[in-house]
Amino acid sequence: MELIEFTPTREQFSYTFGGAAPVMRIKPGTALKLWTEDAFNYALRSVEDLASNKISLAEVNPQTGPFYVEGAEPGDTLAIHIVDLTPARSWGVSSAIPFFGGLTSTDRTATLQEPLPDTTWIYEVDTASNTVGFVARHSDFTVQLPIETMLGTVGVAPPSREVRTSLVPERFGGNMDTPEMRAGATCYLGVNVEGALWSLGDGHYRQGEGEACGTAVEGAMNVTVIIDLIKGGGPAWPRIENDDFFMAVGSSRPMEDSWRIGQVELVRWFEQLYNLHTMDAYQLLSQMTHAPIANVVDANYSVVLKAAKKHLPTVSAFDGMHALMRERATSLGSISYNPHV
Repeated sequence: MELIEFTPTREQFSYTFGGAAPVMRIKPGTALKLWTEDAFNYALRSVEDLASNKISLAEVNPQTGPFYVEGAEPGDTLAIHIVDLTPARSWGVSSAIPFFGGLTSTDRTATLQEPLPDTTWIYEVDTASNTVGFVARHSDFTVQLPIETMLGTVGVAPPSREVRTSLVPERFGGNMDTPEMRAGATCYLGVNVEGALWSLGDGHYRQGEGEACGTAVEGAMNVTVIIDLIKGGGPAWPRIENDDFFMAVGSSRPMEDSWRIGQVELVRWFEQLYNLHTMDAYQLLSQMTHAPIANVVDANYSVVLKAAKKHLPTVSAFDGMHALMRERATSLGSISYNPHV
């Protein structure tokens, strides 16, 4: 298995899905060690740095990529297996951005209210305890929270020459902000253009389901992934598989439509996996799915539909791609990095 290491320069970041030239071509079956910048593009480094003064929405969620996958054609399935996610800095940052977040007025939920205060929090990383430290801004309260790394953005180029900002989650993946996009997960995305043109970024050191204030503990990330290609069978919406669950992600507004999309995608998947009639898959999943909210703050809201494998007969999705990826991941051995500071 070929292993490629790539750390982008600032000039190589992309800020869209679609419309960006690939940074390199790779073959299916390639492993990559990558570095990603934080969602704020290194603009917020202390509690004195405020989003309204430091951030341009045209340069948030910088993407590492896109990568051109040789042989990928529209209708194929791109499989992205996350091997490892390691914080690349000794601190992470979160922010309450004016008119952005789940509990404030926004351009979509417009009210005659003043914005919530522009506020920044810095979380120190403790590698010995594998925690990040929350420090309250308005009292002397502190608490250590476990590091639970994830990727906020994983996506491919949309179809029909469409270009979407890296703030958006949609059927091409994008800014789904689900904690399920963590080490050990395999994400399946339908290919829309030649080469797939996939990218990733928006590393989170941890995030609650929903990402209520609009930002997680954002941080630069060392990322190891394995990429492969399945000819045909491209899913309509992102699917995720780990050792315990089959999952589908829907992204839309209102949130119930996100849930509906994810539920329909999971029904379609179960039709394929177990050769079930639509009504039987619908009934079965009605009794066993979990539906954690991924985010309630992006341009679209994202909901994950999960079905536990332990309740089901053993099957191999996408010809056993997840199990194959897990085997390949073990062959990479111990992973070490030189952290970026």
